[in-house]
Amino acid sequence: FWEFAGYLFEDRRVALHIGEARGFVARSAVRYDLIQVGLLDSFAVSGSGVQALNENHLYTVEAVNSYLDHLEPGGILAITRWLKLPPRDSLKLAATVIEAFRARGVGEPGSQIAVIRSWNTVTLLAKNGPITEGERARIREFAQSRSFDVAWYPSMRADEANRFNRLSQPWLFDGIKALLGAQAGQFIESYKFNVSPATDDRPYFFHFFKWRVFPELMELRERGGAGLIEWGYLVLVATLIQAVVLGSVLILLPLMLTRRARPANTRMGSYFFLLGLAFLFIEMAFIQKFILFLSHPLYSVAVVLSGFLVFAGMGSAVSGKLVNDAEPAKNGAISRTVYLSVAGIAVISLVYIPLLPLLFNSLIGLADGIRIGVSIALIAPLAFCMGMPFPLGLKQISAVAPDFIPWAWALNGFASVISAALATLLAIEIGFTMVLLAALVFYGFASLLLER
Repeated sequence: FWEFAGYLFEDRRVALHIGEARGFVARSAVRYDLIQVGLLDSFAVSGSGVQALNENHLYTVEAVNSYLDHLEPGGILAITRWLKLPPRDSLKLAATVIEAFRARGVGEPGSQIAVIRSWNTVTLLAKNGPITEGERARIREFAQSRSFDVAWYPSMRADEANRFNRLSQPWLFDGIKALLGAQAGQFIESYKFNVSPATDDRPYFFHFFKWRVFPELMELRERGGAGLIEWGYLVLVATLIQAVVLGSVLILLPLMLTRRARPANTRMGSYFFLLGLAFLFIEMAFIQKFILFLSHPLYSVAVVLSGFLVFAGMGSAVSGKLVNDAEPAKNGAISRTVYLSVAGIAVISLVYIPLLPLLFNSLIGLADGIRIGVSIALIAPLAFCMGMPFPLGLKQISAVAPDFIPWAWALNGFASVISAALATLLAIEIGFTMVLLAALVFYGFASLLLER
C-alpha cells in the first residue's frame, strides 16, 4: 500500500522509529498531540485465547499513565482493540484507562473518555483534558457518517448507543457507565469475565477467565460457549495437574514404599522440595518482571536465566568453602550458613519489590547493552545467595543419610517442574510480588527443617 498511503515514510516531516513502545516513550522528551496504539495483533490470535498467558506491558495502568504524561494539553491517546462479544478486551481497556486517570487525581474520568465501535473493532479515546461540546459533536458526526456506534462520551444518552451495528443490548455503554460509577468494584466482581485493570505487577491483559463461569460455558459449548474460554490458561492448569500426578506416582509413591521415608529423611526431603519451589518461583517471577525492562520475552529469558545459573553456581562453589571444617554437620556450621543465605535472599528480595519498578521506570530508555548489564548486576547478589542452600543441604545429608541423596535430587527436580507452571498461575491470579513473597516463605520453612 505504498502508493495508497501517499509515500508516507518519504515525507520529511515523518520520523520512523522501530522499538518497543514503553521504552521509546520513557526515553522521549517530546509531547505529542496524538499517541495511537492500533490493532497490534491479528483477529485470529486475539480471539483464540492463546494470549491469556502472555505478559503485555502496553495495556497496563502504568503504561497508560506513561502515554498520558507524553501528551500535549488537549492531546489524545487512541487505543483500538478487536471487539469480542460479550465485551472483554474493550471493558478491561476502559477499566485500565479509568484507573490510570484516577491514579492521576482526575475526579471525573468519564469526562475525558470517548469510545466508538464498528462491527469488529473498538476505539477508546483518552484526552489530556475534558472533552468539549464541540469535540462531542465531531465524534457523533464521525461515527454517523461511517455507520459506527458511539459507545461512550461525556453526557451521552443511553438511546444514542447501539444504533447501527446492533447488539442485543448496549453492553459497552452499560459497562463503561458501571466502571465509572461508585459500584465499579462490584460490577468487576460480578461480571462473567475478568475485566479488572491490568497493572505491571499483573500484566496479563488478555486473561479474562473466571472459574465460576467455566461450568456455564461448558454447558453452552455446542452453541459457541467453548469459543469464549481462554484455553491457554486451562492448558497451563492441566500441565500443572499432570506434573503433580506423575511426580507423585514416580517419585513420592516409591519413596513412601521404601524404608527410607523415616522422619529425618522426610524432613530433609521437604527441605529439598521447598528449595525447588522457592528457587523457581523467584526465577520465574524475575523472567516475567524483566520482560518490561528488556523489552522482549526472549531477551528476558536469556539474560535472567543465564544470570541466575552463573551466579547461583558461584554461590554454590563458595558455600562449600564456608563450611570446610571438621564435621560441619555436627557443629552447626551448615545450618548457620543456610540461615545467613536465606536472610540474604529475604533482604535483597524485599528491597527489590519497591526498588525494581522505580529502576525500570527510570532506566528503561537506555540502550540494550546497558540494560542487560544493569539486569545482570541486579540478579547477581540474589542468585549468589540462592545458590547456597542446596549444596549445603547435600553436604548435611551426606553426613547423616548418604543413601538419601538421590531422593533429595529427585524431590528438588519434582518441585522445579511443578513450580514453573504454578508460579505463572499465581502471577496471573495474585501478581509477581506475591509470588516473590511466597518464595521467601518457602525458603524460611526450608531453613527451619535443616537439622542443627
